[in-house]
Amino acid sequence: MKFLFYLFFFSVAALGQTDFQKTEKLFDSKQFTKAQDLMVSYVKDHPDDLKGIELLGDAYGHQKKWDEAIENYKKLVDLSPRTANYHYKYGGALGMKALSINKLKAVGIIGDAREAFTKAAQLDPKHIDARWALVELYMQLPGIIGGSKSKSLKYADELQNLSKVDGYLAKGYIYEYDKEPALAEKYYKLAITEGGSLNCFEKLTNFYETQKQPDKAIANMEAALGKHNHNALHYQIGKVAAEYNVQLDKGENYLQLYIKNYSAEDGVPKAWANYRLAQIYKHQKKKSAAIKYIDLAITELPNIQPFKLEKVHILKI
Repeated sequence: MKFLFYLFFFSVAALGQTDFQKTEKLFDSKQFTKAQDLMVSYVKDHPDDLKGIELLGDAYGHQKKWDEAIENYKKLVDLSPRTANYHYKYGGALGMKALSINKLKAVGIIGDAREAFTKAAQLDPKHIDARWALVELYMQLPGIIGGSKSKSLKYADELQNLSKVDGYLAKGYIYEYDKEPALAEKYYKLAITEGGSLNCFEKLTNFYETQKQPDKAIANMEAALGKHNHNALHYQIGKVAAEYNVQLDKGENYLQLYIKNYSAEDGVPKAWANYRLAQIYKHQKKKSAAIKYIDLAITELPNIQPFKLEKVHILKI
């Protein structure tokens, strides 16, 4: 009898593990509907299985089915109220639903989201994502419904105690949001000095672009290239040069490098690099070169409207 008991539960566990692995592979390939169907069936047979419920909530979340995601994450919170990450996911789904409905209806939901994030942070003193959520939430909420820069900075300080890089990035975000660019730049630079990840460089680049400082953005991306040999950075430098009509020769060279070294992993199709080259040649009044590259872009992606509009502008040179 003991052997049969063990065999039964071992088989169920193995089956569940296989279903979980299949679901995670479906997530990787962005087949979220199939993942949902698989987990709906699994959870129907195993209604108290925490991992199954979590994956089902994740499947709904990937599809922006916020009500269904909320329902499943709430089950997790009820079944395991001391698990910080369940509160965090519940708060995240509530927050995303709040963004998808009108502001008046969202007020109560935002309060529940804040409570869930706060609970996650209390349960796990090292939960970085929950603290990031609270930093952003307190900055984005109007003061009349609980927004508070001081509370946002409090959680940024907690982040800094856990991870200096996250703390610096959080403070950069706070001061950028609060329109204090000198302080924002200071903390983004500190994050680069401390961590130097591509994400740190990207935050400062995005900040410079928001501030309409393309030369600083290009210099920062070139510094990133010195540490991270990512071909995508070649495109980004060319894009800024083309959009802002600055450092055009440099932009041209980087775009040609991007095309030469292109692979699908780079993310941005070659057509967009050809489009940016066409923009650069248009700025330089090199009409034939501009036509050549905009035609290449249109041939590769014929349904992109900005490409067609750019050709109209080029033909008027």
